Amino acid sequence: MKNIFQFLAKHKLAIFAAICCLVVQAYCDLALPTYTSDVLNVGLQQGGIADGVMDTVRADSLETLELFMTDADTQTVEQAYTQPNVSGVRTLRDDADREALNNILRKPEATVYQMRSSDKTKGAPEQIKAAVAAGAMTKEQLISQMDEAFSKMGDMTDTFLTEIAVNYVSAEYQAQGIDLNQVRNAYLFAVGGKMLLMAVIMAIAAILVGLIASVTSSKVGRDLRTSIYEKVMQFTDAEMEKFSTASLITRSTNDIQQIQMVSVMLLRMVLYAPIVAIGGIIMVVKTGSSMGWTIVLAVVIMMACIGTLTGIAMPKFKIMQKLVDRLNLVSREMLTGIMPIRAFSREKHEEQRFDEANQNLFQTQLFTNRTMTFMMPVMMFVMNGISVLIVWVGGHNVDAGTMQVGDLTAFI
Repeated sequence: MKNIFQFLAKHKLAIFAAICCLVVQAYCDLALPTYTSDVLNVGLQQGGIADGVMDTVRADSLETLELFMTDADTQTVEQAYTQPNVSGVRTLRDDADREALNNILRKPEATVYQMRSSDKTKGAPEQIKAAVAAGAMTKEQLISQMDEAFSKMGDMTDTFLTEIAVNYVSAEYQAQGIDLNQVRNAYLFAVGGKMLLMAVIMAIAAILVGLIASVTSSKVGRDLRTSIYEKVMQFTDAEMEKFSTASLITRSTNDIQQIQMVSVMLLRMVLYAPIVAIGGIIMVVKTGSSMGWTIVLAVVIMMACIGTLTGIAMPKFKIMQKLVDRLNLVSREMLTGIMPIRAFSREKHEEQRFDEANQNLFQTQLFTNRTMTFMMPVMMFVMNGISVLIVWVGGHNVDAGTMQVGDLTAFI
């Protein structure tokens, strides 16, 4: 392996280009589940409304929400929206910090929405506004009561706030006469376009990596054959007898072909695996779903299975290369010595020699193939089993309100 890397080191520019393409491919590959999650969570469940930030809001609605904000938060919100137009509607500025606004607006929106959703407290927001204006109640008291109510929800707070805030935004849009179907369709088309773009970029990157890997491995094979030829031309008669002509032919054809295949796999798969693994771990951590242990379990089981199968098959692979060399040797001796073999009626003996070499290679290849055929079913069994485990654990989290369906899908 060390020698292979030495030959690959001569093509540093190509390897760098391949790594760049692999990084792009991995980024697109890992981004697609996130977009799938957005389609389910935001596009379908939330009607295309991603958070509690309203693109347009009525001035009186914003005044009601500001009753439950600190003075600093109120100032931030006021700066984020334009002045009311003739219809009394304020528009979100392009340079507004959407994440900061979402953190500010969610609790007030959830509070006001719950009041208006209940028959007993339907007019409460207007009454509270009048009470604050009359000095019977302060904003600090309202904020304290609101925070105390939401603090009792524990882990459900974040998911709950998002859902209620989205409902508030949806109701606000309806009150403004905005078609919610258009909002949802616009979001789905936007996310779908991004997914399509990611898929196209990923396909292009994969094609480029394949092209670079094929060209580089072919150049490595060419260099190796040239080196072997130049070395063999310097051999003495004793050295030629030691290696044998058939063995040298095997080294310059079959063995180099194996090295080329390894070079392609190094550039296309071996380098890609750690990039995706690191990116996948980062994505799992970002979900914050406390299900990371399922991924660790899957990796441990799969590594144990792959290690066991590889440990059984690897010695046979080494023997197989020697048996290929032996078969080539017997074949070459038979072909070059065909006239003496016929003259001394040694056909049966040579047939037995060839059959013995052929059978030994056949049995070894059959053993390695049978061993390696277990790898894919075992991996699929583990992966599907882990998927079932994730659905089972994630289903309880969804039922508890600490996880959304789209996040569960992306996690899988």
